[in-house]
Amino acid sequence: MIPTKEEWQDALAARHGADLQEKFSRAEVVICGLGGLGSNIAVSLARAGVGHLHLIDFDRVDISNLNRQQYFPEQIGTEKTAALRETLQRIAPYICVTAETVRLSEENIPRLLAPYPIICEAFDKADQKAMLVNTVLEQLPAAYLISGNGMAGLRSANRIVTRRVTKRFYLCGDGESDIADGLGLISTRVAVCAAHQATTVLRLIAGEQDA
Repeated sequence: MIPTKEEWQDALAARHGADLQEKFSRAEVVICGLGGLGSNIAVSLARAGVGHLHLIDFDRVDISNLNRQQYFPEQIGTEKTAALRETLQRIAPYICVTAETVRLSEENIPRLLAPYPIICEAFDKADQKAMLVNTVLEQLPAAYLISGNGMAGLRSANRIVTRRVTKRFYLCGDGESDIADGLGLISTRVAVCAAHQATTVLRLIAGEQDA
């Protein structure tokens, strides 16, 4: 039996405090890329009671995603936006989840991301990460941007940290590890980096701006 919305909010407020939960409930966050980082970020924010998540990705679920991404075998072949939206609404039935299946570019980023005060960059490829970060910093200077960089392999998870690069730009990861080093993306380190990004989002919503 699914709890009522009031019961749901009361349970979250009991954990987070009523004032903080109200901030979470009013918040809007966009997640760009729904792979290992983005899908884990989305799940963490949904469980925290963030009110509106906007999901952006152009890809479909593949069997190679299942070792680290928040998808299920029966979702293979489904657009990631649709699959993750379904999962998030099962986790948090009263969340508002919107989605766009589109490839982000320098041309469409300003239009698609402008409505959102907090932007999570969660791409897999370095060139796409750089493109999104540079475009947001240049054209959307009023937004907060949280990016992930360096989470591959099996080095100690303690090497993954959050750094405040500029007033509104945060970078999470070890800044070094890359799949080109030989060992690829493993669920645990990816999840740790995603948790850093999600925690930074929640801290910003709460009004905490230090790293």
